[in-house]
Amino acid sequence: MTTILVTGGTGTLGRLVAERLRAEGHEVRVLSRHSQPYAVDLREGGGALDTAVEGVDTVVHCATTQRGGDEEAAAHLIEAARTAGVSHLVYISIVGVDVVPLGYYRTKLAVERVVQESGLGWTILRTTQFHDLPVMLFRSLAKLPVMLLPAGIGDQPIEVAEVAVRLAELAVGAPAGRVEDMGGPEVRTLRELAHAYLRATGRRRPIVSVPLPGKAVRGFRAGGHLAPERAVGKGTFEEYLAARGADGR
Repeated sequence: MTTILVTGGTGTLGRLVAERLRAEGHEVRVLSRHSQPYAVDLREGGGALDTAVEGVDTVVHCATTQRGGDEEAAAHLIEAARTAGVSHLVYISIVGVDVVPLGYYRTKLAVERVVQESGLGWTILRTTQFHDLPVMLFRSLAKLPVMLLPAGIGDQPIEVAEVAVRLAELAVGAPAGRVEDMGGPEVRTLRELAHAYLRATGRRRPIVSVPLPGKAVRGFRAGGHLAPERAVGKGTFEEYLAARGADGR
């Protein structure tokens, strides 16, 4: 039986990874800022982190925040993992982090490099965005009488449970380096996804596509965040909405 630590183990992805690994008979430790007995803020590190990684074979690093600190968190985690003799570090990243010049993407790419240079056995999986990201966007935009969407941008959302299955599979295998990306089943325009969201939630809003400036937007318009050649996901956006009821919750 393998002992596996899942950082961000109470989050959208980490929770499902932990559940999957436990169902397969592995000993799983869940690390998050508020979850005992491994309540750790990775940005601060410290003795509690050392305790969390002691005796661990593999770390699945799902913890992340758009508020900053991911690089520091990864450095603390890797230092503790090296000291504890962890043999495998699995990191979840995003398709396009090396193409789209968005601040959060740059951070994810920087963490990838830290992982690669860690001296640990490592595996990195990049996926397209989860279904809940466009839902959060549309929920916010639908508060206005008119939904204003950035023009010319597509998306390829993927079911988070499918990503969790793949991460669990990678966690119990040998370090594999950068593995093949995972993309959702189809590339859709934001307008198409917005119409699907409005139908599922019973709302009626006119949709207006607005051209936006900026290098990041150009990167998205060019499809840098998409992986049409790796459309391996099965669950569609409409299925996601139907399974969670109104508003995708």
